[in-house]
Amino acid sequence: MSQTGRYRLRITFAKEEALKYISHLDLARTWERALRRARVPLAYSGGFNPRPKMAFAAALPVGYTSVAEMLDVFLEDRLTPAEMTRRLADALPAGLRVMAVAEVEPRLPALQSQVRAAEYSVRVAWPGDGTELEARIAALLAETDLPCERMRKGRRYTYNLRPLIEGLRVEAREGADYRLWMKLRYGSEGTGRPEDVLGALGLADALVNIQRIALCV
Repeated sequence: MSQTGRYRLRITFAKEEALKYISHLDLARTWERALRRARVPLAYSGGFNPRPKMAFAAALPVGYTSVAEMLDVFLEDRLTPAEMTRRLADALPAGLRVMAVAEVEPRLPALQSQVRAAEYSVRVAWPGDGTELEARIAALLAETDLPCERMRKGRRYTYNLRPLIEGLRVEAREGADYRLWMKLRYGSEGTGRPEDVLGALGLADALVNIQRIALCV
């Protein structure tokens, strides 16, 4: 069994409504089973318990959907992107859908380390017109300091949310709701969360759904 991982394919995929409530760990297991079912020539790690060499760009929180998740898969034999797409077509469960496959340089840094931001489409229940909503967004973007609390390992800490917001606007009205676009920083120096932005806007109770629409690498 090869452990070299001479080839590397990057799969961009959608996680849809049917799977929005499964955990990241369960998602990884689902992909591993699907890749084996598709007879993909996976490269494996060494040691007593070899694992397929695969890495996600960023964990997607439970309850989110996405059309922009990324997974790097290392192979011992080359597959073209078209062949990988064909093999996965019948191997993936409902709720996972391949959007694109591309071959990338195997020696590139880890995929997770390349992600610098994420874009979201966030639907909120807003009873009025968009004027006040846009005014709240403008006021938030004019701030330099937005103290926000978050729990980590059972302890509460405060951080500044504002530097993590790279973009925020009203995208469209959808019936009685509004759709917001957010671009939030992602990485070791801080990760923005759509729920925290809604809280800063006074819309914590207005959330309808969140979809990740892009990962910026």
